[in-house]
Amino acid sequence: MYEGRSRLRDNGEVTADRRSERASDPGGPGDGPGGGPGDDHRGEHRDDHRSEHRDDHRGDYQDLVDEISALLGAPATLENRDFELIAFGAYDSDEELDASALDPVRTRSILTRRSTAAVRAWFEGFGITRATGPVRIPPTPEAGVYRGRICLPVRHRSVVLGYVWLLDGDPGPTERQLAAAMEVTGRIGALLVDEVRHRADLTRELRAVLTAQDGWRRDMAIAELRTGLGERAEAVHTVVCVAPWPSADPDDAPSVRTVPGAVARCTVPWGTTGQSLALLVRLRSPDAPAPALTAAARLLERAAPGGGPAPGGGPAAVVAGVAVPRRALAELGAAWREATAATRAALAEPRLGPVASWASIGPYRLLTALPPRTAHDPAVRELLSPAHRDLARTTEVFLDCAGQAGRAAAELGIHRQTLYYRLSRVERLTGLDLDDGEDRLLLHMALKSRRL
Repeated sequence: MYEGRSRLRDNGEVTADRRSERASDPGGPGDGPGGGPGDDHRGEHRDDHRSEHRDDHRGDYQDLVDEISALLGAPATLENRDFELIAFGAYDSDEELDASALDPVRTRSILTRRSTAAVRAWFEGFGITRATGPVRIPPTPEAGVYRGRICLPVRHRSVVLGYVWLLDGDPGPTERQLAAAMEVTGRIGALLVDEVRHRADLTRELRAVLTAQDGWRRDMAIAELRTGLGERAEAVHTVVCVAPWPSADPDDAPSVRTVPGAVARCTVPWGTTGQSLALLVRLRSPDAPAPALTAAARLLERAAPGGGPAPGGGPAAVVAGVAVPRRALAELGAAWREATAATRAALAEPRLGPVASWASIGPYRLLTALPPRTAHDPAVRELLSPAHRDLARTTEVFLDCAGQAGRAAAELGIHRQTLYYRLSRVERLTGLDLDDGEDRLLLHMALKSRRL
């Protein structure tokens, strides 16, 4: 948990400002019983302003966090229910920073913009997920929490959507101040539930664009996604694929808010029983793919904590593929095919991963485009059997080395004569001539495609 820094205004002034704003905007979130962006009295305006209210609530969140900070006389921080930062205040620059406020838990949260699973479980152990009012959490130095916290749960119709945090002090806020702050959390909850609905819409629309066949259904899906994205639809985008993804629920992935450049996400079937995660990433230009690569690494961290290759030096358990940037939403289907191709290549060839760009996978750009089993030529069936695993590897290394026997023998760690003997056995098994370019091509394609 970390609490940010804010120049605090007079409580009465802020409260008066808010009352004035609500009076002049009767349709604002939180007005009236159960009021919020999703209520029926706003339905007639929902379609007209769909992209406007969806693009960004950060300014609204910041205003509400500043209001709570002023009410309580202490800087506050807003996080979602996954403990990911949404908005924060700042200490008055004229005040001296209290070094004791930067305990290990808070410092890590500031630097990474999120908390570890262990920290989250520790705080949830105080009942904050079930609480309907403020929860005081005592300092616990052995857990890295040197200062006590006050947690204000943010709920909407009994569902917890996030938390407002502040450092507890002596004297801390009064019960009256906390009650006023809880009223503000109700308005935050209305904004959060609106955002949740918006993300669900984008999830559905992105999945439709990536999976629809050509025709009117695909055209309709693209139009819906363009409407949902609003002005962001005109930006340069790329698609990231992470597979195999451990869950069919996209909410198990990091929030798009915490992934640089992320716009929308969804899950897409992978193979016959698995799942992959698709992430739409906005780029500044086609020549600046860094946000997509960062996003891929962030998703891999969530999918397979610890990352790296599988035990025994095998391929990574989860990998990511990144498509070539696109300027048109109509090209996202092609981008998804590139991202999945790069992912398959990284799963088949560990040296390409754990994050592979479609532009860098070489021959796999063609091999992944072939229908399943197309490259399983009868001539190489016996060579690809488990009984001839060493011969198959010898042949692939020889062909990877462009037929240079010295290089291949050195990489395999064998004598050149042993290499020649093995290659002669391969020719007898397959009936192919390794001095013939087309036979080499067939054999090389079959060896590469066997792992796809």
